[in-house]
Amino acid sequence: MVGLHAELRSPRSCAGSLRFSSRLWFNHREDARYASFMDILILGGTGFLGPHLVEQALAKGWKLTLFNRGKTDPKLFAAERYKEIVQLRGDRDPNKDEGLKSLEAVVAERVKEGRPFDAVIDNSGYFPRIAKASAELVAPATQLYMFVSTISVYTDNSIAPDESTAVGTMEDPTTEAITGESYGPLKALCEQAAELACKGKTTVVRPGLIVGPGDDSLRFSYWPVRVAEGGKVLAPKQPDPYASRVQFIDVRDLAQFMLKLVEDGHTGTYIANGPAGPLSMEEMLAGMKASVSDSVEFVWADEAWLLEQGVDPWMGLPLWIPQGKENDGVGRANCAKAFAHGLQCRPLAQTSADTIADFEAGAAARPTTFAWGSGRAPSISRVREAELIAAWNARAPIVAS
Repeated sequence: MVGLHAELRSPRSCAGSLRFSSRLWFNHREDARYASFMDILILGGTGFLGPHLVEQALAKGWKLTLFNRGKTDPKLFAAERYKEIVQLRGDRDPNKDEGLKSLEAVVAERVKEGRPFDAVIDNSGYFPRIAKASAELVAPATQLYMFVSTISVYTDNSIAPDESTAVGTMEDPTTEAITGESYGPLKALCEQAAELACKGKTTVVRPGLIVGPGDDSLRFSYWPVRVAEGGKVLAPKQPDPYASRVQFIDVRDLAQFMLKLVEDGHTGTYIANGPAGPLSMEEMLAGMKASVSDSVEFVWADEAWLLEQGVDPWMGLPLWIPQGKENDGVGRANCAKAFAHGLQCRPLAQTSADTIADFEAGAAARPTTFAWGSGRAPSISRVREAELIAAWNARAPIVAS
């Protein structure tokens, strides 16, 4: 396994695009008073993280320009309340269709008028060639360039990383195919391209597993949804349950942190992950159980036995990584710098409840063939889960010598 500190999500990674209630995106505070006005450009904006950035920036009264292909949910920002957003169409790849032409015109106008963006947020860069093209284009027309990377840039899972930890590399930096092995190193190369183009004014954010409303990878979502169903729930029991850690970040908290970095003008690199304190798998599931009303019984099966039964870590039972020296750093990324610069993580119970509500609200948008453990959906089927629980309970007891 490579880069399992991580998010480990390729873009748009699960069956069906889920839509979710805007009430879950951002809690508008009636008494909020925002100190500054910002004029920002978002490269992308219609995927998972983008809409949360848009909603929170609008709530601050900021001016927004979006540049994207207009193919992912093209009507997302068509309502009247989005009329002030400047929406540019094009392609991040300058070699495709109209490429960056619409953005080139805006950049030229702003440079001529001496009216740069306060910040450009690139949350849709996956290949260094494309990230380089965008960063070089907007460099003279922005005061800050923020690149959304990933904690998957760290490919040695035995080490608990911080911002200074060496990132992964790849033999062929021109590769433009995303795999479990290439995703992190490609993102690291994108970081380097952005920093070279926008020297002295680059901010790199390295989030872990991004969760919450709108997450169509469903990895985190599996657990609160399954716990909410009640009954007997199969869970991995590790040799030392409290020695392992899980980390993730609510997409709304990530968006809020990113906008705070923009507002405060902070450059540099930040690992954005949560929660603020250590959290084991058992503690996470107990917290989810406490937030639902249905009766739940966890069936804790030894992880060695689960592996023997062919249950895959991370995707078979989401967020589970077997214990071992090779995985000692997983779930232990040092996020002190991000917390010192304003990262705040909401309670697990809130993320869990909103994830359940989002999953239920998205039922109509999911394919009729959707099933856990089928296609690109994570976890195992309910039938397989029941079989494994029965087999675990029926195993011969160990007689102490």
